Order: sequence, then C-alpha cells, then structure tokens
Amino acid sequence: MVWLLAGLGLVILLLAGDALVKGAVNTSLRLGVPSLIVSLTIVAFGTSAPELLIAIQALNIGSPGIAMGNVVGSNTANILLVLGIPAMIAPLHTAGCDTRKTYIFMLAATGLFILLAQDGVFTIQSGAFLLLGLGLVLVDAFREARQHRREMREKGKDPEAEEEEVEGADPEMRWWKICVFLVLGLVGLPLGADLLVDNASIIARMYGVSDSVIGLTLVAVGTSLPELATTVMAAIRRQADVALGNVIGSNMFNLLAIIGIATLIGPVPVDPQFVAFDLWVMLGASVLLAPFVFLGWNMGRRWGLVLTMLYALYVYAVIA
Repeated sequence: MVWLLAGLGLVILLLAGDALVKGAVNTSLRLGVPSLIVSLTIVAFGTSAPELLIAIQALNIGSPGIAMGNVVGSNTANILLVLGIPAMIAPLHTAGCDTRKTYIFMLAATGLFILLAQDGVFTIQSGAFLLLGLGLVLVDAFREARQHRREMREKGKDPEAEEEEVEGADPEMRWWKICVFLVLGLVGLPLGADLLVDNASIIARMYGVSDSVIGLTLVAVGTSLPELATTVMAAIRRQADVALGNVIGSNMFNLLAIIGIATLIGPVPVDPQFVAFDLWVMLGASVLLAPFVFLGWNMGRRWGLVLTMLYALYVYAVIA
C-alpha cells in the first residue's frame, strides 16, 4: 500500500506541477508580462515546484535526507540516465550545440554547492549564497535573451513570434480554464509532496535504509521523469540542443534554487555520506559532459549505454 501511495503522490506532484506552469504562464501572458520574463522565471520555477515542495515537506517531517537526496540524486540521474536512455534510442548530435557558457555555470554551481556542503549543514547564510548565484544566472540569461531579441529586430524579424514557444503557453486559453489549472497546481503540489514524502519515509524504515538512500533513488528518479520524457522526445526529433540544455538548466536550478529556498524554512543537514561519496559522484557525472560540450563529441548509442550502466552501478553502490 505504501508503494501505491508513494506512486500516487509522485503522479499528483508531476501533474500538479504541469498544471501550475500552464496556469501561471498564461496568467502572466494575459497580464502583459513579456514572454521573455515568463520563460526565464515562471517556467523555470514552476517546473521545479515538485522538487521544492518535496524539500519543504521533508524538512517539516524531520527527513532532511530526502530533501538533499532528491537534489543530488536528481542531478546525477539527469546526466547519466536522462541523457543515457535517449542516446540509446536516437544518437544525440551534440557537436552542433553551443552550451559551453551554461555548462560552465552548472560546474560553478556544483562547485559552490559542494563547498558549502562541507560544513555539514546548509544554513540560511549558505542558502543566500546559492540564491545569489541563481540571481546572477537569471540576470545573465535575461541580458543574453534581450540581446538576441535586438539582433532579431535588426534582421527584420519579429521577436514576439517566439512567444507561443514558451512552455505551456496557449493564446486561446480562457480565464476559467487558467483558474482551474492554478487551483489544481496549488492544491495538488502540497498534497502530492505530503503523500510521496510520508510514504517514502515509511518505505525507508520498512527496508532498513536511510531517508537519504530513498531520496537518492526512488524520489530522485521519480522527479526526473519529466526531464526524461522531454529529452526522449528531443532525441527522437533530433534536437540535441534541447536535450542537453534541458539537463544543464535543470541541474543548475536544482542546486541553486531548491536548497537555497529550503533554507528559508530551516537548516538543511547534510548526511556525512553525501560529503564522502554522493556529491563527488554528482561532480564526476557533470565533468563527464565536458567532451560533448567542448570537444564536439556526439553522444551515440554506445555512450548512452555507458552512461546508463554507470547510473545502474551508482544505484547499486548506494543501496548496497
């Protein structure tokens, strides 16, 4: 029964997060907020809402291992699993992707996160550093996006033509439907987080493992499913830039925003096992992307198999 309830909580979380994004995006666009601002802030925060609610709920019930495990485990899974499985389905031609700048930002965020974790707890001061890093990333993205729009205007193209490409945007959506999406999101997120975290903790006690292990595996893989679905579709459509950008952006936001905001609720303890092992695996997985980002390597089926097998070995090591 606990497995069923945990699965139900995960499904509710994912659906509620999607509903909240749709409702917030269309509300903002209807109120005249530029699509540029919407895509850089509302979509980014909305798609990470499930992870954030999990972190907050885990802290509230005294299971900080789930909060930390979800962030660290999701980032490792995003690289090894979320890129590995799609690459086995259809090779990702990453040679033509220019993700060097965002990748460097992700490595910097990873380094900052590991450095702050050495204290054994994320305090509100640590969270301030993480949120400052997030602010700098958003400001740089905003500046770059504005420059791109200016270049489009200089070429005689209409930058507003890209508005409908914002995730969840629907120019025809009626106000009553927008309100339904917002209500479903705001009600469903805490409900799903409550179900998933409570039952994940029970599962941990049933099998004699720590909350950290459950966070690193069950919860982390579950919350990485939207990224996996997006990346699989991007691989099938030969959109390697979308696949790689999705993973890098998600990892950066997980590191800087989730724990950063969670520290506003209270201190987030760091299990010594994270400092000794899991954080370095996350860093190693991040460094594995360097040849694809800087040297123009394509991520073919063999590389996809290697990444997926590395993730399987990591999960085995965590559980064992």
